[in-house]
Amino acid sequence: MRAGASLVREVGLASIVYDNHNFGASDGEPRQEIDPWLQIRDHSDVITFARTLEQTDRDRIGVWGSSYSCGHVLVVGAIDRRVKCVVSQVPVISGWQNFRRLVRADFLVPLQVGLYADRDNRAGGGDPAMLPVVAQDPMAPSALPTADSYKWFTETAAARASSWRNEVTLRTVEYGFGYEPGAYIGTISPTPLLIIVGTHDHLTASDLAISAFERAHEPKRLVLLPGGHFDAYVDMLKQSAEPACEWFRCHLQS
Repeated sequence: MRAGASLVREVGLASIVYDNHNFGASDGEPRQEIDPWLQIRDHSDVITFARTLEQTDRDRIGVWGSSYSCGHVLVVGAIDRRVKCVVSQVPVISGWQNFRRLVRADFLVPLQVGLYADRDNRAGGGDPAMLPVVAQDPMAPSALPTADSYKWFTETAAARASSWRNEVTLRTVEYGFGYEPGAYIGTISPTPLLIIVGTHDHLTASDLAISAFERAHEPKRLVLLPGGHFDAYVDMLKQSAEPACEWFRCHLQS
């Protein structure tokens, strides 16, 4: 989201970009573990920090998330009323439905066996099992088993983020199974909600996002990008960032 943050600054809005627990410059153990609820608390902690800054208008704070964190901002927008505007870009709506689409049915039981073995190992003091984020072979074990995920993370993301590592804990996947941010979408209102969806997104399935949008209440807006999940970050950055910036300007600056 750093590219998006620079565009936000161009329209006169301040932004904070940070590393979640267990990643990058932030502390937290185990490293490389994505706990969605811990990251949701990170969002609210950053809002608290932003409100301590002299340059912050405490009553005009918005949140902008993409992909997995896109689900986070749906939850934060629903439960943290300090948030006055939400932008959710190519969102994860249902962890369970998403993984069932990405993981072949005959791979699911072996994956669950591995998850339970990892629990037993951790309980005995062992190190957490690790899993590649992406793999060149889409049939190989990875957290994101799609060809466009491999291309994005090994080419674009690795070049932009020097601290990026191609691994997460296996428990990250288990946490994802139970993560259902779409359950909160009907309670975001009256906070304004913008959802940006890639019409060809098969990583965070576009039909799930569009269906979730229908369950949201006004004020809301849906923007459809004629591309896949990662197009919103590069090829269609302008098409995704401009409506997001306009949404923030309309609801935070007016």
